[in-house]
Amino acid sequence: MTRWNARAYDSSFGYVSAQGEPLIELLDPCPGERILDLGCGTGVLTAEIAARGAVVTGLDGSPTMVEAARVQHPGLTFVIGDAAGFSVTEPYDAVFSNAALHWMARDPDAVIRCVRAALAPGGRFVAELGGAGNCAALTSAMLTAWREYGLPEPELPWYFPTPAEYALRLEKGGFTVRLLEYFDRPTPLDDCPGGAADWVRMFAGSLLDGVPPAVVEPLLRRVNELAAPALRRESGWVADYVRLRFAAVRA
Repeated sequence: MTRWNARAYDSSFGYVSAQGEPLIELLDPCPGERILDLGCGTGVLTAEIAARGAVVTGLDGSPTMVEAARVQHPGLTFVIGDAAGFSVTEPYDAVFSNAALHWMARDPDAVIRCVRAALAPGGRFVAELGGAGNCAALTSAMLTAWREYGLPEPELPWYFPTPAEYALRLEKGGFTVRLLEYFDRPTPLDDCPGGAADWVRMFAGSLLDGVPPAVVEPLLRRVNELAAPALRRESGWVADYVRLRFAAVRA
């Protein structure tokens, strides 16, 4: 299970929210629309959508994130819920999700079913997630370091689909895909003095739980050594992100 440090997420990894602005433009929320922000995190983008006049509810599986969202945005509604098992009492005009669907790896089809059930007929599903090849250099460095230290291969917690794979899931789940973009987005890790190691601590910290405490620091140093040729620039570290952005309509 992934544990989230909401403060670190907002301060050192604020780009996760900052990169969501084009997605809000694609969503194009209208005043009075009912919108669900699925995997809302600390509510930064939930608040941005609400600022456009929409009535927004943020849903996240992390109690820590939801608590932080409620503190930071007391005028908005945030609930704890399982993306693969939630239900709503009144349908939404749109479901929005930024940098969250790839964490919902257990049953992506169940997530899509829940989204469809939450939408009014003709409602739209607008989202961005990590696509195939996302963080390839980062994860390769991790897997190699774990292997070199004689540790069991970690079970990575993410789901990074190809465009064709996810489009098929959407279509089988009752959606018509109107737009699908797949693109590289190298992202500076400006607030990561520890390089790839800091990224691992934030986004794959649960994988360190099974590592003997004395091994953690040398293991992460080795991750940095392995990742540096691909990801360290003169200006600093860069994450090798690949994104999948889509807009679909409930058929």
